[in-house]
Amino acid sequence: MKNFINLGSKDTRSGFGEALLELGKQNPNVVALCADLTGSMKMDAFAKEFPDRFIQVGIAEANMIGIAAGLTIGGKIPYTGTFANFSTGRVYDQIRQSVAYSNKNVKICASHAGLTLGEDGATHQMLEDLGMMKMLPNMTVINPCDFSQTKAATIAIANHNGPVYLRFGRPKWPNFIPADQPFLIGKALMLSEGTDVSIFATGHMVWNALQACKILEEQGISAEIINIHTIKPLDGGAVLASVAKTGCVVSTEEHMRNGGLGDSIAQLLAMKHPAPMEMVAVNDHFGESGKPEDLLKKFGLDVPDIVAAALKVLKRK
Repeated sequence: MKNFINLGSKDTRSGFGEALLELGKQNPNVVALCADLTGSMKMDAFAKEFPDRFIQVGIAEANMIGIAAGLTIGGKIPYTGTFANFSTGRVYDQIRQSVAYSNKNVKICASHAGLTLGEDGATHQMLEDLGMMKMLPNMTVINPCDFSQTKAATIAIANHNGPVYLRFGRPKWPNFIPADQPFLIGKALMLSEGTDVSIFATGHMVWNALQACKILEEQGISAEIINIHTIKPLDGGAVLASVAKTGCVVSTEEHMRNGGLGDSIAQLLAMKHPAPMEMVAVNDHFGESGKPEDLLKKFGLDVPDIVAAALKVLKRK
């Protein structure tokens, strides 16, 4: 396998913040809106540099989405920012009606997603957002894996005409994707070629999948690791090509099993290429308060859980 090195742990939300500032300098049509979380969302640099293009909406997320939709009519490219549970659950009606249905060019940017939010607990650990967003017609759904990929994704979506949901996180996480790696919406990224089992990973779980690959390699098992950063549209060609070679699948994500990446892959395989599959995800359960690494272990999203899923699915080939 290709050896990916941790270039230094960084929080993915900082990748978003740096990219937003760069976009502000490159494109005068980029505007930003925040729901009283400017510092947490790392949007403060943009707000300071471009005060006339930044709107602090306050704790009024529904209004934020409505204003963003309106700004697109004048040719602006609005980036909205708040936590994932507020970005989706609190404003689903506004997103559905004013953004997705109308196919408005709004970039819904959501931080603090998943179990790795940690001590904030179940009320804020959004584990259903990818499913909610991918079910909306016209919506593109992106879940990058580290600082560099989040930065690249934030820049890339400015050139995509249509609604986008961009999901990232709070904790410092290994940064391993090269800064110059092109980000292509809807195109999976092959990280390690293998012949025995396909492991499709998204978000923070990509790093865990790479660590699992090393352990499997020590056991004589060749795992193919593919980074599915775009949940919708899913790169079905890459999925099917990999599974045709390996014959079995593991999906891993920091999200509910129902409605997430694994769900999308399972639907594709059921229609095009049935194969044994295991899903490493939260299984129909709310999160809880705790340290990120402890929560990943408790809910079965740690490196050993990916290894175990691979060994289990191999027996089913």
